[in-house]
Amino acid sequence: MSSPVFIGSRIYRGSVYGPRHPLSIQRVPAVTDLARTLGWLPQVRYRTSPRAKPVALTGFHSRAYVEALKTAEAAQEVNEEVRVRHGLGTLSNPVFPEMYRRPATAVGGGLLAAELVRDGGIVHNPGGGQHHGLPDAAAGFCFLNEPVLTMRRLLDMGLQRVAYVDIDAHHCDGVELAFDGSERVRMISVHEARRWPFTGALEDRAGGASFNLPVARGFNDTEFDFVLRDMILPAVETFRPDAIFLQCGADALAEDPLARLGLSNRSHVAAVRALRPLAPRMIVSGGGGYNPWTVARCWTAVWGEIAGEEAPDRLPPEAESVLRALVWHRKGQPEEALFTTLLDTPRVGAISGDLRADVSRLQDRLKQVV
Repeated sequence: MSSPVFIGSRIYRGSVYGPRHPLSIQRVPAVTDLARTLGWLPQVRYRTSPRAKPVALTGFHSRAYVEALKTAEAAQEVNEEVRVRHGLGTLSNPVFPEMYRRPATAVGGGLLAAELVRDGGIVHNPGGGQHHGLPDAAAGFCFLNEPVLTMRRLLDMGLQRVAYVDIDAHHCDGVELAFDGSERVRMISVHEARRWPFTGALEDRAGGASFNLPVARGFNDTEFDFVLRDMILPAVETFRPDAIFLQCGADALAEDPLARLGLSNRSHVAAVRALRPLAPRMIVSGGGGYNPWTVARCWTAVWGEIAGEEAPDRLPPEAESVLRALVWHRKGQPEEALFTTLLDTPRVGAISGDLRADVSRLQDRLKQVV
């Protein structure tokens, strides 16, 4: 089994969707720099992400859409027909200088991750996780659907079953669409109820492939531990997957501006730790996350768990400097702990009766499909 690998790229450094877009922040570069200053990312564990070729992208996306995306990047504009058909040039999915190369690099990282875990192992691809991308259109800041293309590569390599676990605050509608009715991919999504894209209801089954758990605002670490133990882990373990793909979106953290959940980054670390023994292969991607400090700390903590490193109680000065150098177009500064520590204080609380009831319903469903 290979040692853990971190996949990154220079293309993320300085690349933003626009000055006031939620993805105006630096995410992968901050994680890379923070991990390096902690001594957790020696060159032997780092791989540069290739850019996926257009033909690889058509494993899920239409040729017309891939060509439209490439053309839009080259021209730095789109016409109304392309905007309406392909969702390009919108407020969510704007025209920007790397609008094709950046997502194609994220997909390339996912495809490389699949190759790296062929014989076993674990890989972190923080630039991946774009779970809203549709076959013929961009959606929800996602120009290409990296998780779908990565999991299809795993299946094409001969793996029989892949478990997809998504703890992003937003439902993974593009992934669910791609594997509707599949007996080879089991999808488990925990996401905020009544949050865009307004899919992923508890009753949604997607042909039996999906287990959706919409959770209420304020969803806390105690509730996450309960869901992890009583729903996520049994759903994965009974599937006996050859590989696990964990979409580790950081927008479920309490400080994120685009959701209203209340997790600490300890829940993300706990998910990696609990899932890792359940399959010989694991890929951990990024995803949502729109507060620069919480994203950088979360995905670095996740990498630390993957790499077998122990988080310090207080960050060394070099690591603290990485966090203090981050900028955000929103006013105000974060609390001091977001500069000086890596792991959040646990955010514990009561487990709601509604959550217990919903998990019980999913447990009943799981018994029917095992």
